Amino acid sequence: MTENPVILLSIINTKLRDQYNSIEELCDDLDYDLEKVNQILNNAGYCYNRELNQYK
Repeated sequence: MTENPVILLSIINTKLRDQYNSIEELCDDLDYDLEKVNQILNNAGYCYNRELNQYK
């Protein structure tokens, strides 16, 4: 998992759109640390929107 927030955002949102119904499902399947994903993206100003299933 990259720690570059722009690249991570692109990867995560693409996978959420195309393959996964939730960030928890994605992280579980790809063995990503959900807290770390949130930390990186939140620090860059992005928050997970459960309704849209994407970071905005």
